[in-house]
Amino acid sequence: MAYQRPTPFQFPRKAALASAAVVALVAAGAIGALSVAPAAADNQSANTDQNAQAAPSFAPLIARVKPAVVSVKVKIVDSSQVLRWRQSSGSLDNLPPEIQRFLKQFGDGTFSQGASPQVIGAEGSGFFVSPDGYIVTNNHVVQNAKTVTIVTDDGKTLDAKVVGTDPKTDVAVVKVDQKGDYPYVSFASQTPRIGDWVVAIGNPYGLGGTATAGIISAEGRDIGDGPYDRFIQIDAPIDKGNSGGPTFNMQGQVVGVNTAIYSPSGGSVGIGFDIPAATVQNVVASLEHNGYVSRGYLGVEVQPVTQAIADSLGLKAASGALVDQTMPDTPAATAGLKSGDVITKINGQTVADAADLTNRVGSMKPGDKIDFTYLRNGVEQTAAATLASQSSEKVAAASDNPETSPTKLGLELSPASQVAGAGDNGVAVVAVDPSGAAAEKGVAVGDVILDVQGHSVSTPAEVKSDMAAAQKDGRKAVLMRIQTAQGDRFVAFPFG
Repeated sequence: MAYQRPTPFQFPRKAALASAAVVALVAAGAIGALSVAPAAADNQSANTDQNAQAAPSFAPLIARVKPAVVSVKVKIVDSSQVLRWRQSSGSLDNLPPEIQRFLKQFGDGTFSQGASPQVIGAEGSGFFVSPDGYIVTNNHVVQNAKTVTIVTDDGKTLDAKVVGTDPKTDVAVVKVDQKGDYPYVSFASQTPRIGDWVVAIGNPYGLGGTATAGIISAEGRDIGDGPYDRFIQIDAPIDKGNSGGPTFNMQGQVVGVNTAIYSPSGGSVGIGFDIPAATVQNVVASLEHNGYVSRGYLGVEVQPVTQAIADSLGLKAASGALVDQTMPDTPAATAGLKSGDVITKINGQTVADAADLTNRVGSMKPGDKIDFTYLRNGVEQTAAATLASQSSEKVAAASDNPETSPTKLGLELSPASQVAGAGDNGVAVVAVDPSGAAAEKGVAVGDVILDVQGHSVSTPAEVKSDMAAAQKDGRKAVLMRIQTAQGDRFVAFPFG
């Protein structure tokens, strides 16, 4: 099972549609009717009539908003470009994702030197957000597009150009070249509630405008797709070609943009993810004016505070963002933040977790001033920082498995200074028991333990003594900062 983009419909191959599911539904209804006694059937019929009258009709809503929804057709690349990529890299592995998807679906990726150029077409969805022709879609629909063509709901074909893209949120803005007064829709000002009805409109399988309905299933979903994951989960079907299409509330306002699905096969199984309207609206405003998104940058790598990490630090709750590393010459370094600090508030508002911190800082602009509260060695402190322009950021994945309760780590250690390539600081991991607690946490040969419970270590004996001290102090877990090939991370090992 995997999270996937509902990829743009690619042609010239057309998708075959099956009606077996419809037939099965009708048959099931007939069997159910036969099992009901006549009197009960009458009552059921009356109740069904009442329910049918009370059930919402989406027809007026769809009629009102559908003219603003468009098909986004792009031409991506030709075989000569694929050939050049292959000649330069020796394989197709470095191709853009949409090219790899096309080759996997429609060809074996082999091209001869004399192959004539062929254009690969793809089709997604989008929607007008202004009367002068600005359209919102997904970044992965128009990424690397050579040309963009818009087909409106009434069948008009319009040339368009990409105004700007934001891969980190998968949002893009395009604008039609032809002047006009286009039908458009607005973003919702309020966050939808779990259980609210929504209608998704898009262009699945290149069939043309199609509407599906469902409810908001969940909110704040982090699917590991990027640093700003805070998706709305909906159960309205999202299929290939729906990418970039809008999801509406019952007032006809856009609450999200279709961007990803959870699926074993690439088709919808009723679990779809939308970029929230608030995120899209902010990104669109930046793209329309600048062609890019300028985000605030604090300069820390952070990870979630799990229960085991909270226990190791003596925290009352598993919340906040644990600082893995502070980048030199950044606002965080200037403000005095250090590895091991737990950021708990920004501008007086509680920080729920690492993703919350990343989203909130990313929603600010360079030059914005922030006040933050953090815990260091259990003591609450405050500081201020002026955000810089963002060049890069990283949200560390959770490195803790709370269910593990080891009595020993299953590691063989040596001073890093005595291990080639391990550096001069810390204690190097030279062997890992595959059935031990450390292996379950992802600790690998070559990693270096830098500190235990905030104390720098240089020998295996110091690691052991600091673990014993933490247990003696009543800690439920011991916290280590470990240097890996991907960067520093914190790992909490609960005591058995």
